[in-house]
Amino acid sequence: MQPNSNCDYLQLSPAALALMADFFKVLSEVSRLQIICCLKSGAKNVTQIIEATGLGQANVSKHLKVLAQAGIVTRTQQGVSVYYEIANPFLFDVCDLVCESLVAQMQQQNQQLEQLRAIKSAV
Repeated sequence: MQPNSNCDYLQLSPAALALMADFFKVLSEVSRLQIICCLKSGAKNVTQIIEATGLGQANVSKHLKVLAQAGIVTRTQQGVSVYYEIANPFLFDVCDLVCESLVAQMQQQNQQLEQLRAIKSAV
């Protein structure tokens, strides 16, 4: 992937870039990513999220609050339960891009390791 010399991000103000950085900070926590992955299949209540992730109730509630404040999840009251769902599914496209990039990076590292092994065994 070649960097775009006409990068629109270069024209963003520091305040706008700070908002973008804050969004990525929210995603930089393992428990929050577990919750996001859990919600990929659809809306769930706290009990269902706890069962799917193995996280504690207080931990799940804390992270759902952060995700809701960031606009990543929405809350819907249904009777006595509150259901959470992903506000914008584009988030999964971002996750897919990151995963694809990590796989490519690991494959490249594995190729380099194999080259080193070949050199070592030839010596």
